[in-house]
Amino acid sequence: MKKVILAGVAALAIAGSTAVYAHQHRAWSHDHSRFSPQDRAAFADSRIAAIHAGLTLTPDQEKLWPPVEKAIRDFAKLRIDRANARMEARKESKSESGTEAKNGAQKQAPVDQVARLRERADRMAETAAALKKIADAADPLYKTLDDGQKRRLMVLTRMERGLGMGGGWRHHRFDRGGDRDRDRGGSEQPGRL
Repeated sequence: MKKVILAGVAALAIAGSTAVYAHQHRAWSHDHSRFSPQDRAAFADSRIAAIHAGLTLTPDQEKLWPPVEKAIRDFAKLRIDRANARMEARKESKSESGTEAKNGAQKQAPVDQVARLRERADRMAETAAALKKIADAADPLYKTLDDGQKRRLMVLTRMERGLGMGGGWRHHRFDRGGDRDRDRGGSEQPGRL
C-alpha cells in the first residue's frame, strides 16, 4: 500500500513539473516557439487546478488539499526557476558567442566535470527535498481517496500523453535517471556528465 501511495505522490509531483518540460526541443522548433516564464507559470497553475477539479474532493478531503497544493506549487516554482535560469543563460551565451564571432575569438572555456557533478548533485538534493515535502503533504489526503479518485489522479497526472503535449513524462526521461534538469533546447554538449 505504501508503494501505491508513493507512486501517487510521485505522479502528483510530476504533474506539477510537466509544464516546465513542455518546452522541449523539436526539429521544427525555434526560439520563438519556446515557453516564456509566464507560460510556464500559467501551465503549472492550470495543471494543478485540473488535478484539484478532477479529484472532486469531499468537504473533509478538501481540508487536506491546501498543504498538498502548496508543496506542489513550491516544487513547480523550483523547476520553473531552473528553466528560466537556463533560458537566460542560453540567451547570454548566444549574445556572448555572437560578440566573440565578430571579434574573431571562438574559444570555449574548459569544462570542469567535477563542478558539474557537484551542481547536479545539489539540484538532485533540492529536487529530492521538494518531492519529500509533496509526499509528506499528500500522504494524509491520499489515504482518504476512494478508488475512483485514485484512478482519476493517475489519469490526470498522465493526461498530457494523449493530448499531444510531448509524449508524456516518460518521453522526458523521468523514468530513466531521475531529475533531468539539462537544457533540452540544444544538442548534447561534449564533456557533459
